[in-house]
Amino acid sequence: MKSMAKKKNRKNRLPKLKGANSSYTDADGNVLVLRQSLSGGTLRQMRSEMVSDAFTVDDVWQRRTELLFERLAVSWEIAGLPMDEQAMLLGRYRMADSKEKDWVRETIDRHIDEFLPDLSN
Repeated sequence: MKSMAKKKNRKNRLPKLKGANSSYTDADGNVLVLRQSLSGGTLRQMRSEMVSDAFTVDDVWQRRTELLFERLAVSWEIAGLPMDEQAMLLGRYRMADSKEKDWVRETIDRHIDEFLPDLSN
């Protein structure tokens, strides 16, 4: 009986609206796709998580960058291999070399300036 209720609930749900995305290509042809908008709740959560006296400036900067990547990244194609699962995206970002991380950070900063200026530093 439980499975029938679950099926019915899934059927009656409204489809999730997809927001607009922007694609950015690095010098090696890898493509990072970022969301152009975030929900009000996500923006509030990010602002509260990015402000803390308990961390060093470097800790806050690292956490902010990771949070932004986690919330904004839709997909990342590297060497022809597309990734769009959040756990895979975050894991790949954490494994990125310094050149890749620098490019991602700079890309996210430009993206925020254009589409989410409330989150700019």
